[in-house]
Amino acid sequence: MLPQLLPTRRDFAGDDLIFTLNARAQKRAAEGVPVINATIGALYDDAGKLVVLDTVMEQWQQLTNAEVAPYAPIGGDQTYLLNLVQRHWPTLTSIGVGVAAPGGSGALALTLKNFLDRGDTVLTAAPYWGPYSTLAAEVGMTLATVPYPDVQTGIDIGAWEAACRDILEAQGRLLVWLNDPCHNPTGRSFTKADRAALMDVLRDVSSQGPVTFVLDLAYLDYARDPQQVREALDDYAAFAQEGHVLVGACLSLSKAYTLYGARAGALVFPWTTDSALHGALITSCRGTWSNCARSPMSVLNRISKDPALQAKLEAEHAHWRTLLATRATALDAALRAQGLAGCAYDGGFFVTLDGGADPDATCEKMQAHDVFVIPLPEGLRVGICAMREADVSKFAAAYKASL
Repeated sequence: MLPQLLPTRRDFAGDDLIFTLNARAQKRAAEGVPVINATIGALYDDAGKLVVLDTVMEQWQQLTNAEVAPYAPIGGDQTYLLNLVQRHWPTLTSIGVGVAAPGGSGALALTLKNFLDRGDTVLTAAPYWGPYSTLAAEVGMTLATVPYPDVQTGIDIGAWEAACRDILEAQGRLLVWLNDPCHNPTGRSFTKADRAALMDVLRDVSSQGPVTFVLDLAYLDYARDPQQVREALDDYAAFAQEGHVLVGACLSLSKAYTLYGARAGALVFPWTTDSALHGALITSCRGTWSNCARSPMSVLNRISKDPALQAKLEAEHAHWRTLLATRATALDAALRAQGLAGCAYDGGFFVTLDGGADPDATCEKMQAHDVFVIPLPEGLRVGICAMREADVSKFAAAYKASL
């Protein structure tokens, strides 16, 4: 019988909770109540308006029929894929193996279909982006976690090694998802020492079975320090070139181009030319979404060939990452003014705060102050992407009163 093979509704409870809390916040706002809605996962300005990058939308509005209407190739436009790869690794001259996907989530889903079987386990760091568990459950797989590196003590390398070896022993292969740099939801990044330690473990355990290491790169344009992102991507590229571990990346235009609704991304393995892998990914694309929308591919191609447009887009990114860093700094100071621990932040749309003994209860108490956050097993996810700097003092007071 089929029912026992299907994921249950509790596998999707995280998404349901976000929708519910956001709806509550919107209802209170519609009633004229000043709320702080930190459940939102998209970038808003201080007037409460969704940020849309002008450079991107100007090019979108100029698209010709030929850049919109025809089917894109099943694996994605090759120029688009190369341009997307070169946004992250500018010196690469080939995509290696890669296919277009509907956003980063589509790319993550492809890794499950092609590197694991039903009943297998994928490994990531917790806290994690909630849909990770949804993606795994939907194909009958399990998500295992190890702690995200502690801000004081760094990576728990013993936990990583034990988890990797246990999974390899159980299923003979290992798939690791790592959202780094600019991790959702902590707002932090691995240090160079954290990266080196993790790569040492993955290199060592690869003698036990094939290891696939997939980077989830969604928020890089909003890093506090872009140079740290460059160093991280270069470190991962050097590791990939060793050949011990298959290294890939889930790339997305959702945040980078504020094209959340266009669902444009890719899964790429720039350091391999394995034809069997390419064939498998093409088959998976055909068997799920067939092909992706051409319009966002065309926008990326337009911007990628025009240095003036690239400079204009970079100026927009610099403005918004500065705003996000300013919000994070202000929140850190407001928390400390209340006698609480601050919030470390390296980049992205979120920070994670201690949720107390019961994060769900803390979240409920904060709602009584018209402050809305997302509870996680490891704490509270706070969307600074939609929180005004002017609201951080109110937020910190409500948070302290709710712990």
